[in-house]
Amino acid sequence: MGTSQAEDNSKRVAQGDNPGSASAVKDGKTTFSILVVDDEPGIRDFLQRSLTKTYSHVEIASSAEEAEVLRSKIHFDLFVVDICLPGLSGVDWLKSIVEQDWQSDVIFMTAFADVDKAIDALRMGASDFVLKPFRLEQMASSVRRCVEKRRLMRENFVLKRRIDNLYSAEGMIGNSDLFTNLRQMISRIAPSPSVVLIEGETGTGKELVASAIHKESGRKGPFVPVNCSAISPELIESELFGHLKGAFTGAQKARDGLFSYADGGTLFLDEISEMPLMMQAKLLRALEEKTIRPVGSERETPVDVRIVAATNRNLEAEKDLGNFRADLFYRLNVVKLSIPALRERREDIMPLVQHFSHMLAAQLGMMTIPFDQQDFYEMELYSWPGNVRELKNLIERCFLLGAFPKDLLANRPSEKRDDVGYSPRWDLEAVEKDHICKVLELVEGNKTKAAEMLGVSRKTLTRKLQLWNEAGRAE
Repeated sequence: MGTSQAEDNSKRVAQGDNPGSASAVKDGKTTFSILVVDDEPGIRDFLQRSLTKTYSHVEIASSAEEAEVLRSKIHFDLFVVDICLPGLSGVDWLKSIVEQDWQSDVIFMTAFADVDKAIDALRMGASDFVLKPFRLEQMASSVRRCVEKRRLMRENFVLKRRIDNLYSAEGMIGNSDLFTNLRQMISRIAPSPSVVLIEGETGTGKELVASAIHKESGRKGPFVPVNCSAISPELIESELFGHLKGAFTGAQKARDGLFSYADGGTLFLDEISEMPLMMQAKLLRALEEKTIRPVGSERETPVDVRIVAATNRNLEAEKDLGNFRADLFYRLNVVKLSIPALRERREDIMPLVQHFSHMLAAQLGMMTIPFDQQDFYEMELYSWPGNVRELKNLIERCFLLGAFPKDLLANRPSEKRDDVGYSPRWDLEAVEKDHICKVLELVEGNKTKAAEMLGVSRKTLTRKLQLWNEAGRAE
């Protein structure tokens, strides 16, 4: 395509043709970086003007050697390259970057005589080729396909990471004052880009809160969770920042890191206190500079990621003990949310049980299990060291066993009944039943003695016990 064709295409742009569109948009432009490599100034300038209207970053180069200098300094999502270049050809350059760092797409521009070379390039992994002379919409369509391909790859990666937790989300269930205040705080801080630190015991739902912050933030990118304690210290840098081919033993191909997959969205760093000290320093730099450097690379890649971190430890105490970097602690401790333990919001147990019952019934294909007042009383007395996660597991066991396991809570730490009293939600019959059972336990099952202590006849006591046994069998 010559300069005249470029001028014609410029007119087409002025008439309203749009060279691309995508979902990740910033300042009205798709966040996508492109490098155009062509020895014809008219084509370079035309493509830069046209693509800049839609895409956030477009650079140009007149040769593969000049392009390599730019590539070593800047991350590009896409290369638009002429096959016939002075010096190193476009195809030969493609071979060299495939060997070093294959994280970007390539579209070749070629004349009819170069079609065989273009086909060979496609076999090597190039995304597409466009024949010269071309119309702007041809190039725009090819670029859009690359944008969509990368978007789908990122979404697929994120979905694979989260599919195992599809049925484990507890939902923001609860009407207690503590939980209501937490929800209000989430709504207040979610729209800001600030770092959030979530503290709470194991099983309180820290990932759930982080996900709620992301959903209310309005950010267009994905929510990407990662458990820092589940990744070996040797691999955590590669997992977060990515790596180049051959960067370490076993790195047979280049790979993007979780920061790249979370670009435009939220990266949730669970169990941040377990991150090695050396990695903490690199994370701090990424937060400060808003760039990452893949393992084995000397090139900085800009990222737009909001960080939400979580821990079940007292991070300030870990900092004082020297187990956590003070500078990273102060960088993370911009906004802190504390999630209450389940024992601190016992009034939420009943709605949580109902929620889990309906969720598990659908998941397991089983009928819901009725829980009586005694069951709820036992659950309210229990201290729940595993919090909401432990409650969910208990309800699942109830489904599998077909009834509330009366002995499961018996030998576990619980509150004293005398300190708690009866729940105000109990009806009179439930209170009567519980009191009679306590008296029978006290006299080791002697109904005559129990009746005397209760001030009723033995016949009345026997009749009540029989009615309750029949009701239990009917359930």
